[in-house]
Amino acid sequence: MQYPHMFRLRQRFDAPRVDDVPGATRREIRNLDPGESIKPGHTVAIAAGSRGIANLDTVIATIVDEMVALGARPFIVPAMGSHGGGTAEGQAGILAEYGITEAAVGAPVRSSMDVIEIGVTDFGMPVYFDKCASEADHVVVVNRVKPHTGFVGEIESGLMKMMLIGLGKHKGATIYHRAIIHHSFDKIVRVVGKTVREKMPITFGVALLENGYDETAQIAAVPARDFESAEKELLVKAKAWCPRLPFDEVDLLIIDEMGKDISGSGIDTNVVGRKRNERRAMDGDTPNVLRIFVRDLTEKTHGNAVGVGMAEFTTDRLIEKIDYHAMNINAITGQHPPAASIPMHFPTDEEVLHIALESIGLIEPVDARVLWIKNTLDLGEVEASTAYLDMAETRDNLEILVGPRQLQLGPDRNLPPIDTFARKVPEMVPAD
Repeated sequence: MQYPHMFRLRQRFDAPRVDDVPGATRREIRNLDPGESIKPGHTVAIAAGSRGIANLDTVIATIVDEMVALGARPFIVPAMGSHGGGTAEGQAGILAEYGITEAAVGAPVRSSMDVIEIGVTDFGMPVYFDKCASEADHVVVVNRVKPHTGFVGEIESGLMKMMLIGLGKHKGATIYHRAIIHHSFDKIVRVVGKTVREKMPITFGVALLENGYDETAQIAAVPARDFESAEKELLVKAKAWCPRLPFDEVDLLIIDEMGKDISGSGIDTNVVGRKRNERRAMDGDTPNVLRIFVRDLTEKTHGNAVGVGMAEFTTDRLIEKIDYHAMNINAITGQHPPAASIPMHFPTDEEVLHIALESIGLIEPVDARVLWIKNTLDLGEVEASTAYLDMAETRDNLEILVGPRQLQLGPDRNLPPIDTFARKVPEMVPAD
């Protein structure tokens, strides 16, 4: 089979960036004047989640410093639903991998899956909240504001969701996702969010926005009473700054790695365009990706391959790394069993490429529209097949870094990591 030649391009995103993350975090917090409510000796639970959020450890450490400066006694609680295998040890371990430990941020980590029931919604659903956090004098919520991978609305993923899914722990996350089968996400997040803010000592939140290069673009400290209105405004910015694929029509998308640290859905549906139906693109989806080939898992996902079923093809090496317990818990908690589906898989990338390129209809493999990315967070540089070359040369927001060259495989008949391929390693052999 003759494969398409590939060229490397760089995307230019609208990319505001916060260069002084500690300074910006301090300014935002001090603008709220938290000393009016947080007094010496008060305990402050700082909720930290499990996504691969840029500079999260720095932001958490700065919040700790600000609380200590007020004479308060801060501690960290993992706010991540069923992640980490749904265990206290697993969730503390995930935070440690993100650099959030007592030694690193200056506050102890209190990880527990225990929750208390703090109320019942008007449609009979109990509302749960992290027991450790509930015993604090104040709770500070920290999360990235971004488009959700499965829902669309004025409020998607951010501070409000963290109060529900994150601080509801496994028990809360399970009941809320079950409720979404019958009620809209928008209704759940508003109703439960209202109860949490009324019954629990939520004092303020720190919302983080990122640009298309996975860098911190904005930091906003928000009083609890303003979570809803602030998130609406911040989500508009977050959507505008989201990374995206350089072209809308794709026959085959090759993804080097997926994982929970990349996206809650493993592969970000806001990038690959399968938000309404992860099995295939629907009419009007942008981009319209026909086939997805995901090659491996990130180390930080700890074998949780939830979302792998979004891909049509994968490798045996990815399948062998799956922790089925962690993946299944996550899929069941999210009330989305297909997220744990296993796609067609083969021993080598070469075998996958042959099958994948035979499955794109009447288009000859050499003419296929192929994009190759590291993951759905890292889209600054992309490999593209020559079917896109004419378009790329006319786009002001694209820069061609390396001209067309033959797709290459290693001696093991696998593709190299995308960054290695960019350097054109000499020991590689032609794929065709």
